[in-house]
Amino acid sequence: MEITVIDRSNYFKGLLLLIRKDSQITESEIQLMKRIGKTLGFDPEFCENAIDEILENKYIVDMPPEFSSKELAIKFIKDGLAIAFSDNAVHPSEAEWLKAAAEKNDLDLSWFHQVCVSAETGRQLPTHLEVDDLIVR
Repeated sequence: MEITVIDRSNYFKGLLLLIRKDSQITESEIQLMKRIGKTLGFDPEFCENAIDEILENKYIVDMPPEFSSKELAIKFIKDGLAIAFSDNAVHPSEAEWLKAAAEKNDLDLSWFHQVCVSAETGRQLPTHLEVDDLIVR
């Protein structure tokens, strides 16, 4: 699946917003965000700065992203869950924010709950992310 520049930006920004939901960013979240940023074609220094500054940046509107397709939104939710579970503790605000992202993208909430249960069983740093399947040009 090919991803547009706007969707790439929304994907990365949305995950940045997610990792700040519990007011702490873990090493596993940093690793995953750097990996995702690289996959999406962003400069490593840009990604590091964005991660370092996200907790203090009050000017970013905290709204879940809307994607150009449901398929991309599904990938985003799955990667968001992988990140949320990477530190073995999903904060309620992370779960609620991902649910809001699912709703904003017209995804079935029963599907969302099912994916949450599946993600909970795989609570380790994933070797494969959904973003790995995207084509960035």
